[in-house]
Amino acid sequence: MTTDFTAPETNEETAGQSTTVEFRHEPDLARYSLEIAGRTVGFADYKVAGQEVLFTHVEVDPTHRGEGLAGRLVEQALDDVGTRTSLTVVPLCPYVVRWIDLHAEYQDLLTRGR
Repeated sequence: MTTDFTAPETNEETAGQSTTVEFRHEPDLARYSLEIAGRTVGFADYKVAGQEVLFTHVEVDPTHRGEGLAGRLVEQALDDVGTRTSLTVVPLCPYVVRWIDLHAEYQDLLTRGR
């Protein structure tokens, strides 16, 4: 099953234009992905172990870095885990660790179910 999340996005190259950013949950691949114009430009990999979801890696295409896409991807992934499951989030990827540290409203995902 693929879950789509869409939101308008603009960047310096497309200023004045609207670009559709699609967030997808691809459970068969254990991945959340981000697409622009049908092209995958970022992903967040995870593993489920018991009652935990371990975020292992987040990556954004270098041509799209600095646009805030990695943060939006992590936010959408954590929102999905938070609303769809009761799993405890374990951030193994340094980016996810830092992102949660900066967004206190997501701290509860680290301790729920324990």
